[in-house]
Amino acid sequence: MEDCIFCKITKGEIPSRKVYEDDNFYAFEDIAPVTPVHVLVVPKKHVRSIAALTEADTEVAGKMLTAIQKTAEKIGLAEDGYRVVFNTGEKAGQTVHHLHAHILGGKEMAWPGV
Repeated sequence: MEDCIFCKITKGEIPSRKVYEDDNFYAFEDIAPVTPVHVLVVPKKHVRSIAALTEADTEVAGKMLTAIQKTAEKIGLAEDGYRVVFNTGEKAGQTVHHLHAHILGGKEMAWPGV
């Protein structure tokens, strides 16, 4: 998608603080972190949200969990634990309409909230 900020970030058109990349996913530090460690994992294929996933996106969805796991390991959260959040739709807080997961960590968290 031409005007999608996350598509531009994954293509290197907008700078970011990359922490992980493979053929299908790109992970980078959030510019407005809500925890000491806050990283976004974004598929390189543009999908608007979880609600927009189709049967054709099954592989992307499955591989995204592995990309989240690898990113958490790379940033040192695998041992201490971390939270993964998907905001789906504006009422849920999704501000960029490109599927992405927030990896949150670096502190002890309560439920609900961070």
